[in-house]
Amino acid sequence: MTRIRRLIVLLLSFFGIADTTYLTQHALSGTPTVCSINGYDGCRIVAQSVYSHLFGIPLSVYGFLFYAFLFILTAITIVWVYSFVDKVIQAIAIIGVLASTIFMWIEATLIHAFCMYCIFSAVLTVLIVLVVFWYKKPVDPLSNIPNVK
Repeated sequence: MTRIRRLIVLLLSFFGIADTTYLTQHALSGTPTVCSINGYDGCRIVAQSVYSHLFGIPLSVYGFLFYAFLFILTAITIVWVYSFVDKVIQAIAIIGVLASTIFMWIEATLIHAFCMYCIFSAVLTVLIVLVVFWYKKPVDPLSNIPNVK
């Protein structure tokens, strides 16, 4: 992964940390989030559903751990470049996208409500996967030389 891609992943994971910190603080304190749009309060509906916790822990805590771990690993690769750590980052990004897909499916089919913070997190996760797996084919410097017979 290039340095600029690492910095983008750092920035995206920082936004994820901010998003999940907000949700975690509200989940643990029991206060509702501020996200009512034209009377539609999808965040409250999602947060109060039986699907908002896994093993008694709010899902936002898992999201926070996901983004924090991704942030720390990416910061490490800025200082020390290890291809193994890049592979771990890729694996974590895939797990995050799979989890976000499942959570969006649950919101759409079982809860019938959407939380804008959850959607924001899902978009961040997709962007992280795109950045982590972005591959630009190297340019062959000899490709523009005509064949000489």
